[in-house]
Formats: sequence, C-alpha cells, structure tokens
Amino acid sequence: MTLRVATRRSPLALVQAKLVQRRLLDHGVESELVLVDTRGDKDVHTDLVTLAGQGVFAVEIQRAVLAGEADVAVHSAKDLPSITPEGLILASVPERLDASDVLVGRSLAGLGPGATVATGSPRRRALLLERRPDLQIVPLRGNMATRLAKSGINGVDAIVAAKAALERLDELDVVSERLDPTWFIPQVGQGALALEARSDDVPTRAALTAINDPVAFLAVTAERAFLEELGAGCSIPAGAHAEIEGVTLTLRGVMLEPDGTQSARAEFKGSDPHELGSRLARYLRDDLGGGAFVAGI
Repeated sequence: MTLRVATRRSPLALVQAKLVQRRLLDHGVESELVLVDTRGDKDVHTDLVTLAGQGVFAVEIQRAVLAGEADVAVHSAKDLPSITPEGLILASVPERLDASDVLVGRSLAGLGPGATVATGSPRRRALLLERRPDLQIVPLRGNMATRLAKSGINGVDAIVAAKAALERLDELDVVSERLDPTWFIPQVGQGALALEARSDDVPTRAALTAINDPVAFLAVTAERAFLEELGAGCSIPAGAHAEIEGVTLTLRGVMLEPDGTQSARAEFKGSDPHELGSRLARYLRDDLGGGAFVAGI
C-alpha cells in the first residue's frame, strides 16, 4: 500500500511529515506527500491570539483526509483543536520529543528590566509575565526561520519557541535557556506529532498503529482531555503536561490571567488519561477559580 500523507508546506511541517514517512517505511509501508495550504499559513498578519482555538493550522489537512484526497493527516499535536471531527480518529502519536519551551536570544535572568520578548502564545505571554511582570511582550508570527530572525533586531531581546521544533530543524545551538516545564507548563501536545486517519480506514489505522508510541499517546490523550474539558484551544492562557512512570500518569496543569497576575496550578495522578485530564481541568477551572481568568470558561 502507498499512503497519501497530508501536511502543511512549512519547513518544520515537511521535516515532521518526512519523519513519519521514514517510520512507515521501516514497517514496509510506502507513502507520498500531499501538500496542503492552511488558513494559518495564508494569513500571516492576524495575531495568533485572534486565530487561536480555530484549528487554523489543522482544519484544511483534516478536510483533505475526510474528502479522500489523503489517507493520513500529520499535525503538530499542539495545533489540533480540542475536538476531533466526526469521521476522523487520532490513530498514532510517534515518539515524543522534549515538550518544554526555550528562550532564544537571552536567558530569563539575562533579560534586563523592561526587556522585550516576542511570542504569539497567550500561555507563554502569561507565564513570562507571572515571573517577570516588567517584560514587554510583543506578537510573533511566521515560520521558525522568520521567528528566529526576530531575536536581536527591532528592539526584540528574545523570542520563545518549542524546543522540539528547534531540535527537528537542527537549530538547538540558538537556545539560550530551557524553561523548566514544571513551572513554565507547556502547551497541550507540545513536542508530539499527531497522526489522524479516517475512522473507517482499517488498513491505514493499522499502519499508523505500528509507529505509535504508547507512552506518548497516553500523555497526549490526557493533555487533550484537559483541553476538551475546558472547551477551548490555545486561545486561553492554559497548559498541561503529562509524564508517565509505570502505569501512573502525572498531569500538571495551569490556567492564568492573560497578564500573569493570577494563576491556578495543580498536579494530579491517575491511570485513566481521559478521566485525569477532565478532572484536572475541572479542578483548575471550578475549584481554584481559573475559569474567572478567561471570559466564557
């Protein structure tokens, strides 16, 4: 069989899709790429805060699979909406890289009073301001090369990026500091790839199961259950990160005021990823009052 693998055209997306192709080939499965233009790629001017939560880097890829134009959708797991469309299934999460965020340009301690940091993520903005309320946070858009080029010019002292993205692009030498994920809690799914297939496509699902990492799949499932319970995407300042030891899942979560002045944090353990993610989200939102930080939650 030759699988048609749908992906965005960005350099990082192509690296990720080709990684999936190599993993499939290791199991005797040939594949070809189907390049898809997403709304997020076409609209390079709208702030990500405005676009967040709409699946702007995922919806067109999902539609290509649902329409039968491709068999597999390759996503950065953090770009997926919280709800999987009817007719699709999350079939595989290959081995995950470090989910942490990093600073490029200067370390947090190396940023002087009032320094400027660029990021398009409400979560990253709020977490930075929680620790360093003096910082000036400005928007950031574009592919990774464009983002990296922003550091050190036009008054931008540093940018925030996902360590996994830089690792896949062989750009780890630009990292100034890895931000500890126990306090700078990552975005749901960060560092992982998410492979979707049509729910009735048994041969494709079987091929993708062969390259699935059960530990990564459980962790991402718990994190996505957290996001689903909140009923939101990355449009709110919230994050969750799961780790697994034996049969025990540890899930850390955070919800913050957009300006970082208040936060709700907790760490829960369990064995059922769906129950664990939902329980943590409800606790932060309802019991600790995190829902009050964001209108509509």
